[in-house]
Amino acid sequence: MNGNTGYAVFFFPQALEALGEAIKPYLTDQPDGPHIFCREIDTGGAFTEMTLVGKNAEGHEVQVELMIPGSMIRMIVSAQNESLFGFGPRVAAATPSTPTA
Repeated sequence: MNGNTGYAVFFFPQALEALGEAIKPYLTDQPDGPHIFCREIDTGGAFTEMTLVGKNAEGHEVQVELMIPGSMIRMIVSAQNESLFGFGPRVAAATPSTPTA
């Protein structure tokens, strides 16, 4: 998808329970439900590979590859911008009116 900035990966509740404390540092908890926001994703195998970008204790950018069994994933949503991601109503941009002669 052109302009794609990442993916929101949602899990089945049983998957989150099975993964336990190990998955919690990677989850983003928002009103839409806990999910992982990743830059890249590869679903071409038994495991879904997600590339996450974060910051270490010194503030430097780090890249992490996380692999989860594909059967644990409920939904993957392509997102244009993480701050605008969600399932709320969308507001159409206003178009300038064209003067008539």
